[in-house]
Amino acid sequence: MVTINCQSSIKITNEKTIYFDPLNVEKTQDADYIFITHTHWDHFSKEDILKIKKDKTKIIGPKDIEEESLNMGFQKQDIYLVEPYQELSFDGIKVKTVPAYNKEKQFHPKENSWLGYVVTLNNTTYYIMGDTDALEENEQIHCDVLCIPIGGTYTMDKKEAAEFTNKLNPKTVIPIHYGLVVGTKEDVEIFKSLINKTITIEEKLNI
Repeated sequence: MVTINCQSSIKITNEKTIYFDPLNVEKTQDADYIFITHTHWDHFSKEDILKIKKDKTKIIGPKDIEEESLNMGFQKQDIYLVEPYQELSFDGIKVKTVPAYNKEKQFHPKENSWLGYVVTLNNTTYYIMGDTDALEENEQIHCDVLCIPIGGTYTMDKKEAAEFTNKLNPKTVIPIHYGLVVGTKEDVEIFKSLINKTITIEEKLNI
């Protein structure tokens, strides 16, 4: 089951409980894995990480999460620092890291090596894009479920996101990264109107 909380806060519940960029979450202490795309406040919220962290939680993210993760009580062996184009495996969960950056804006510089994640479990592949523009190097990614930012300003906007979604042609697309700082319900409606009819659209729902 996939739960979209707010912004880019995503939870996948299966045999393991996996979070991406937890934000405004309930206190559950149930995270097996926490994936961080980058260290902006709405993606690397220490307050929210501590709500879901348990003793053996593993945290995965770019190199600039290390110090704060240690400060939050993560053991060094449970902190995995990654860059784009790596492959990892945890308890049968296959993970590929991919680049996430702005092409012309400086909010998310390429040189920071911030991340998107392609995660496969139980024969379903999820692509969690992070904060990024539509990147040519990611157009060949195959996924069943695509979580794509549509808010504009800091990421691609709804039209760019729709075009990128149609290129990847996932079974299901979930628009994210709108409604908190930038992006409106109207942006979602425009995004939906531009998506190929063969693609299922989910809006912050459990799927």
